[in-house]
Amino acid sequence: MSKRSRLFIILLVVAVCGAFLYSTFNWYFLIPEEKRELSAGSREQIREYAIKKSSQVLKTLQELALTEPEAQLPEEYAFLKDKAKEYYKSADRSFPETWTVTAVLSAFTTREEAAEILETHYREELLGLKEYQGKILQLGLDLSGGMSITLQADMDSLQERLERTPTRDERDQALDQVMEILNNRIDRFGVTEPSIRRQGDDEILIEIPGAADPDRVNSFLMGKGSLKFHIVDDAATETWNAYKQGKTGILVDKNGKPLDPEVLDAGRIVRGFYTKDDYGVDTYVRDLVINQEPGLDGNHIVEAQVGNDPVTGRPVVNFILDREGGEIFFQLTSAHVEDTLAIVLDDKIKAGARISEPIRESVRMNGFDRKDATDLATVLRTAAMPVELVVNNQQSIGASLGEDSIRQGLRAIGLGFICVVFFMALYYRRSGIVADIALILNLFFIVAILSAFNLTLTLTSIAGLILTVGMAVDANVIIFERIKEEHRLGKTPAASIKAGYRKAFQTIMDANITTFIAAIFLSQLGTGPIQGFAYTLAVGIVSSMFTALFITRLIFDFGLDVLHTSKLRIGWRVR
Repeated sequence: MSKRSRLFIILLVVAVCGAFLYSTFNWYFLIPEEKRELSAGSREQIREYAIKKSSQVLKTLQELALTEPEAQLPEEYAFLKDKAKEYYKSADRSFPETWTVTAVLSAFTTREEAAEILETHYREELLGLKEYQGKILQLGLDLSGGMSITLQADMDSLQERLERTPTRDERDQALDQVMEILNNRIDRFGVTEPSIRRQGDDEILIEIPGAADPDRVNSFLMGKGSLKFHIVDDAATETWNAYKQGKTGILVDKNGKPLDPEVLDAGRIVRGFYTKDDYGVDTYVRDLVINQEPGLDGNHIVEAQVGNDPVTGRPVVNFILDREGGEIFFQLTSAHVEDTLAIVLDDKIKAGARISEPIRESVRMNGFDRKDATDLATVLRTAAMPVELVVNNQQSIGASLGEDSIRQGLRAIGLGFICVVFFMALYYRRSGIVADIALILNLFFIVAILSAFNLTLTLTSIAGLILTVGMAVDANVIIFERIKEEHRLGKTPAASIKAGYRKAFQTIMDANITTFIAAIFLSQLGTGPIQGFAYTLAVGIVSSMFTALFITRLIFDFGLDVLHTSKLRIGWRVR
């Protein structure tokens, strides 16, 4: 391969890794900490903040317009000027000479209009940061804190399912199955390095590192896969809505049965129909009356995948039912052609569809956005819980070691890096500087790759980075010693370098491949911190081999062929 091709590959790798690393760098160093904390809250909290913030800002601007009519619009609200320009254009008004607070506010016809624009800005900003967080290198629970959740298994639900008192072995088996399902769900939802362990006889403690989204966590912790299909009673729905007119207070119990038993026939319950608002929060729309007995239970679903509607392009969830479920669903849809089928998830009607023809095994559901469809499919693929779970305690916790651990870890990496750099430069002279360049690029590549895969950085991961700093120069040391041996035999610098790389290649490959295999086994068989260490080590091995065998060789060839170096400065006694 020519030097130009190798240089192009190196520059391409650097550019790609720079793009991977930009998100992490931007998140931790350029985005204010206050905004990061706000975006880590639930969507309900973001909605509350955006509404409150927009009201406060509008009040501040109105007061400023009254006290100082000619005051300039503060820079932090510059986004309002762009919106004001759009309103001026639509009203065919000429722009003011200076964009004062008064001029900006006068662009909007009502206070509510201005408040809506402000709320939209803060909503999109924080929700955008929430999505952005999925592209960065996360910090583990021991560095940045996270979520701690204590769940209690409701053994009464197990007894109800078994229709007898469960034995101790059955209780333990059910809890083990719950832990396996939770671990699988957390894995598929993209949360790395969870700690899941039992406490006592019926409690499970879950620690999720990083700024986990409480909404997303609850969606798979408490999601029992309780998807049910109910037939909607249209006539009863009209009766119920007429009954509700003018009434306030609670009208149904927790099971959806009206407090006034005369309103609806027996076997009918009321459930709310919900859609997502602009914040992605379930918002009540209206009541529907459905048959109390479900036509089909979600436990009959054997596979669930997310696809796209061929007409609208919107996400759909495709389910495949087992043989029994397919037969039940076929009979249900055959008996209720032209009726409405309600899709009830955890006692909320999330979607509905008019039955146009009998359906057997394969079912399609719509009415979800992409995230909700993916989450729903994940919950259903990982099976229903053998016992119901109750949240005893859920809290966001601070880092156990926090900034001090990060500081010490960075100091250890820095000191190790400096010592290695100085040793290589002093012992191997100019060639040592080449190795130092490779070491810098090696660290850059490792962090970029960890960031690209959205892995979690823990103390053990930092230990893997420190180990990588020491191991990264091993290949260079082997190559340099081989080159020195060849040079002592009287070969030219070019021949010595070529022979040194060729003879060192096998040794370097053998040593690194064996370590890489060990790292792979650790990542597959280990859990939690061990996996973090294994991932970092594996990435470091691949990166160090690339920098040692590819990048340093190009630098040597550049010095020989372009700079026409005549002396080989690879040690104090080698010339």
